[in-house]
Amino acid sequence: MRLHTKLMLGIFILIILIGGIFEITFKNIMESNLKHEKGTKALSVAQSISNMPEIQKAFSSSDPAAIIQPLAEKIRKQVGAEFIVIGNRNEIRYSHPDPNRIGQKMVGGDNARVFKGESVISESIGTLGPSLRGKAPIISAGKIIGVVSVGYLQTDIEKEVAKIRSKIFITTMIILLGGLLAALLISLNIKRAIFGLEPKEIAWMYQEKHAILESIHEGIIAIDTDGRITVVNETAHKILSVPSDVLLRGRRIDDVLKNTHLYEVVRTGQAEYDRELTISDEVFLVNRIPIFNKKEEVIGAVASFRNKSELSNLMQELSHVKAYAEGLRAQTHEYSNRLYTLLGLIQLGSYKEAIDFISKEVDVTQGFISFLMKEIPDPIIAGFILGKASLSSELKINFTIDRESSFSDVPEEISRDALVTIIGNLVNNAFEAVRENEKEQKKVSLFLTDLGKDLIIEIEDNGKGIDTSMGEQIFQAGFSTKSRHSNAGIGLSLVKESIRVLGGNITFSTQEGEGTIFTVAIPKHRGCLNEAELGYRSVNS
Repeated sequence: MRLHTKLMLGIFILIILIGGIFEITFKNIMESNLKHEKGTKALSVAQSISNMPEIQKAFSSSDPAAIIQPLAEKIRKQVGAEFIVIGNRNEIRYSHPDPNRIGQKMVGGDNARVFKGESVISESIGTLGPSLRGKAPIISAGKIIGVVSVGYLQTDIEKEVAKIRSKIFITTMIILLGGLLAALLISLNIKRAIFGLEPKEIAWMYQEKHAILESIHEGIIAIDTDGRITVVNETAHKILSVPSDVLLRGRRIDDVLKNTHLYEVVRTGQAEYDRELTISDEVFLVNRIPIFNKKEEVIGAVASFRNKSELSNLMQELSHVKAYAEGLRAQTHEYSNRLYTLLGLIQLGSYKEAIDFISKEVDVTQGFISFLMKEIPDPIIAGFILGKASLSSELKINFTIDRESSFSDVPEEISRDALVTIIGNLVNNAFEAVRENEKEQKKVSLFLTDLGKDLIIEIEDNGKGIDTSMGEQIFQAGFSTKSRHSNAGIGLSLVKESIRVLGGNITFSTQEGEGTIFTVAIPKHRGCLNEAELGYRSVNS
């Protein structure tokens, strides 16, 4: 049975039970109140009649009935009683609605307490049938001389109760119909609110959502419009350095993490992507997205946190793979051209020239490789530079390594991947710069030194230079003056991030139309950088 059907049946059965209980209880209360009202009224009328002087005097006359009967009937009609019977000490009637019963003995057997001086309300069966009676003694000169009995037939009371019962029944049916309609509306509203899902489906989706949240490598935090946390996963606990057994749900986001800007997203309904946020001295990239209901109203916001260094490492790895692929392609193309040259010389019979060509190429290549092996013994960095040299040959760029370079004293704790990222992206940037100028000679030079306490990397090109108005914007992710590649605007931001991780800084000097020099200084040991402040700065020539 589906949920909304269960809800309808459950609410309807509950309303029937309540309606039934209401009808029975209300009927009994109304019947009891009506009997009490009638009995009290009858007793009050009986007491009033018993105190009438005319009635008391009539008892001493020769024909009491002649005086009492007209008075009793007049009062009976005025108060709406079924009967008013007045009798003497011997229970002989002096009045009755049926004149033929005057002079006869009263029936019912409920006068004993009255002749003791009590006024009572009783139920008994008389000559007119079962009735509710109010009885009072008639006292004259301190003696009980008779009794007054004012009564209402039970059939009349039951008729009034029946009228009330019909009204109660109609009211109950209206309540039941209203309850049925309310049950239908409630069940449909609940069905819409839970998107037509059944309890088992909701439980399964909750477990599925929990598993998904915990499997996501990013930290996830969601809030409602009041800024209270509604969802937080295990990764978010780790990012916030909060134990997983500490309950964050229900707490205000500002009490847990400052400057999340989630309130702003809730207020504006505008998503924010790839915004930087510093948490515990670590930089995270944050995506903030508003949560909407069916009416397109903002009911909260969710934020995802990803450590920027992880993304930087991924981008560095991709950059290395790309550089490696480019180096292989350049070498393949370059050596293909040389093989064709060598093939042509052999076919022409120019064996001496072919031998000289081979010797020259071997000497140049071996000389360059020997220099790299001696001055830059690290195979990762040396191999990377060798690949760039091959690429420059294909691109017709004069790429030189300063012969005064030395990079042999590189501490083990300094990441080679970070160094390759810095050198590779700066060299790529220089290659792009010289390719866009109109000079015949396109030159890029690299200088490396490990003298002193710092590692120095200097890359110079004779490109167009950098517009001085750009300043440090060139290090922002996505900022680029080039349109040659779809991934432009990434390289220098990776350089900046790698230098930050290594605790170094970067400077650049530029002159429009003449070129640019980038200089990187990285301390061999953290905290030993000669600069007063780590970071990056520009020097415009």
